[in-house]
Amino acid sequence: METKIFKKDQLDEAVKLLAEGELVAFPTETVYGLGAIATKEKSVKGVYAAKGRPSDNPLIVTVSDEKMMERYAKEVPERAKKLIKHFWPGPLTLLLFVKPGTLPDAVTGGLDTVAFRCPDDQLTHDLIAKLGYPIVGPSANTSTKPSPTTAEHVYHDLKGKIAGIIDGGPTRVGLESTIIDLSVKTPIVLRPGEITPEELSEVLGEKVLINTGKVADKDVPKAPGMKYRHYAPSEPVIVVDDPADFSQIDFNDKTGVAALGSVLDQIDLPDENKFNLGKNLVDADHNLFGGLRYFDDKDDIATIYVQGFDEGEESLAYMNRLNKAAGGHHFNK
Repeated sequence: METKIFKKDQLDEAVKLLAEGELVAFPTETVYGLGAIATKEKSVKGVYAAKGRPSDNPLIVTVSDEKMMERYAKEVPERAKKLIKHFWPGPLTLLLFVKPGTLPDAVTGGLDTVAFRCPDDQLTHDLIAKLGYPIVGPSANTSTKPSPTTAEHVYHDLKGKIAGIIDGGPTRVGLESTIIDLSVKTPIVLRPGEITPEELSEVLGEKVLINTGKVADKDVPKAPGMKYRHYAPSEPVIVVDDPADFSQIDFNDKTGVAALGSVLDQIDLPDENKFNLGKNLVDADHNLFGGLRYFDDKDDIATIYVQGFDEGEESLAYMNRLNKAAGGHHFNK
């Protein structure tokens, strides 16, 4: 299959392909998503096949606005309306009860809930509005690999497997959206993102919990990113919690390091063995997946050390993705 690259003035061509049941990757402010019409089961199953994604991992339904979401949500509780007013369009995904019979099991994983998101990206808003249907939107990458933050990342992973990619340039946030479960008595963040539990709690005026449990092998996760290993390059990733510990590591020419620039300046390795995450945690959020992909594409790297952060809720999303990429492996002196 030829994978076409579409610019912003070629949106109608991408809409036509989606309407015909094809798969098209699209930009958001977080990462690139892999789109298919959410009501077409055959197309949705094609997403699982293209990504190599486990079929019991439910998909996010990407909508153009609240009105479109109302066609598929059983109800939109007051909590959801508060969050929508404050954070949509934006990097927040809401888990609600699904209206029976509106979405295939391939989207919901057979659960009675489904996740909705309205991204802050005009190209994607226009795409969905022109299409007239919501689209599923998992990250547009090979399953388990680092999520894509550029159209080039998508092309690298899915060339020949999907019909097209809408090139919206580099993403702004770089980590996937926050997912909050509103189908339970006390709201709970199932996947951390740029919007923190504290910010959600302030808007809702009530306590918001953070999921810390693991999903059993036999259970279907309520949202993406909860059950399976994600975001991982082929090489082992090791988290370095304290920047000072980099001085304790026995580096060699097969070692890769991703860290803030100020930390890299103290490390004696060739430039090609280093990836600069930026000046601060905000930069690191944006650049983490790019760093993991940088080393994944290098044949001569055997181990990747990545700087960790301990900055409370602000670093929840970063450490969630990094710990999954590392399989929980941290450097011990």
